[in-house]
Amino acid sequence: MTSELFAPLPLRSGQVLKNRIAKAAMEENMAGTGQLPDEQLFTLYRRWAAGGTGLLITGNVMVHAEALTGPAGVVLDEHAPLEPFTEWAKAGKSGGGSIWMQINHPGRQVASDMPGVVWGPTDIGVSLGKHSSRFGKPTAMTAQQIEETVARYAVTAQRAEKAGFDGVEIHAAHGYLLSQFLSPLVNKRTDQWGGSLENRARMLLDIVRAVRAAVSPSFAVAVKLNSADFQRGGFDADDARQVIEMLEPLGVDLVELSGGSYESPAMTGRSADSRTRSREAYFLDLAKDLVTTSPLPLMLTGGITKRATAEQVLASGVSVVGMGTALAVTPDLPDRWSENREADRHMRPVNWSDKALASAASMAQVRHQMRRLARGGSPKPGTHPAIALLSEQRKQRKALRDYRTWLAGPRGKA
Repeated sequence: MTSELFAPLPLRSGQVLKNRIAKAAMEENMAGTGQLPDEQLFTLYRRWAAGGTGLLITGNVMVHAEALTGPAGVVLDEHAPLEPFTEWAKAGKSGGGSIWMQINHPGRQVASDMPGVVWGPTDIGVSLGKHSSRFGKPTAMTAQQIEETVARYAVTAQRAEKAGFDGVEIHAAHGYLLSQFLSPLVNKRTDQWGGSLENRARMLLDIVRAVRAAVSPSFAVAVKLNSADFQRGGFDADDARQVIEMLEPLGVDLVELSGGSYESPAMTGRSADSRTRSREAYFLDLAKDLVTTSPLPLMLTGGITKRATAEQVLASGVSVVGMGTALAVTPDLPDRWSENREADRHMRPVNWSDKALASAASMAQVRHQMRRLARGGSPKPGTHPAIALLSEQRKQRKALRDYRTWLAGPRGKA
């Protein structure tokens, strides 16, 4: 009997995923010259494509050249040349699976040393105690800026389809802009974008409508949503349930559930909430509740590394299993599972007491593995987190210089 893991999944758009295993988005922060994908990303995605996943979701691609989650972020706006993206899509599809582009705007989660803009629903900044100064001070978005941002998502999605991607995933989780609008802790607006959940979800829903209208009916549109923010008084599982119901009539194919933000990084297994104890499938308990009412297929991401856990996730009613770190360490994990083998290497755990620093080191470790794969090498998951973090900081400093130059040049100004 074939495991449900390897059964195809038909979606509303008519697309069929070849199996239920997806590579979830991990922020590669590996853009080449001009904030574009280059050979490193092509090699990395060919490597993942050859490993047996049914779906690859790219690390977040930025819709606004002046608002990046990191200095080496990839930008796809109206001015970007399409050829590198066409090449990226081709690499992602080279193993017979699908590739979707995750599209995003960081909002207030922008480092204080970055040029460009730091926007939010209000001027409430990221609160990370002694690390708060690492983020810029946001300004509240005007109605015009909100409308222009909605239009940017539609442009990026339309161009992603033109480049040969099979779909887009709109990032409304992890404390980025759309997640900020959804959060009652960050969104204190008193206009049509604030107050009730309907108002706080308005920007996300407008973006989904604009994207759906800009692409073909056969192009997949997904949304990544927090199952909860894991902050007292924040966006919670009941809010998630209502937002999923609001998305249903808009032609969404799939909702990916994750959780947390920079302030409570549950996505790295580090929230202060007992519901995501550091174990396999951090958000499964919350997903089980949401599955019972969700009118849309759900994908669950967070801490899955073993086939038995993946099977358990599907048995709970979730349609797609998403993995990030596990595929950075073992890019052929789906193929291994199909042969009843497991990963033989695991990432070295980061048990530092400073949560913000530990989260940054965890991300640096994952990126270190991705860079090795992108150079055609093998992962080395035993690398010390402090070494990975220092190496990453060095690369980011160079990327920041390049990004500043690019943004100040004629292309950035356009």
